Amino acid sequence: LNSSVANMRFMTFIDTELAGKAVSISRCGYTGEDGFEVYVDHQQADLVYKAILEAGKSFDIQPIGLGARDTLRMEMGYALYGNELDEEHTPLEAGLEWITKLEERDFIGRDALLTQKKGGLERCLVGLVFEGRGFPRSGYPILSGGEVVGALTSGTVSPSLGVGIGMGYVPIHLSGKGTELQVNARGRMLDGVVVRPPFYTEGSIRR
Repeated sequence: LNSSVANMRFMTFIDTELAGKAVSISRCGYTGEDGFEVYVDHQQADLVYKAILEAGKSFDIQPIGLGARDTLRMEMGYALYGNELDEEHTPLEAGLEWITKLEERDFIGRDALLTQKKGGLERCLVGLVFEGRGFPRSGYPILSGGEVVGALTSGTVSPSLGVGIGMGYVPIHLSGKGTELQVNARGRMLDGVVVRPPFYTEGSIRR
């Protein structure tokens, strides 16, 4: 198992066994680090989970929860369904045209996306870095010149950078790098500036 996993390329899968149980392993993940995801029958999940922790004792492996995963995927600027991706925003607005393949195949919604692309975007997803102390959170209003222009879809204090970061949709004319915006954090105004994610760029190399 060790050699077959170590030789996997990024975004590939293998079917194998782990702790005597059938699993699928992918070299991917949603943290921005080089890592793996294990897919297993839910009835065997506890056994496989404990086997992984036991095998990783010498490396001081530690389990983490979805909260930690969420801060790490935000540091990479990764969109999450239910936050950045929903029925109100298109993949083009989310900056995901590169995986939408508009010209290669037909799919539900393709005509609407082609029309939107031809007409030009009115809003788009941006990254924001905040100055000073404050905890940006999903749903906080984004303001420009005192007027609400959007809302954060995700927000946190970056554990790697030690500053507040967030993502949200704003009008296209306010999406340029360096644009100064504010976020209303329950009555406290946080000054932010538009940046192009990823916020954190020192992660491990992917293969």
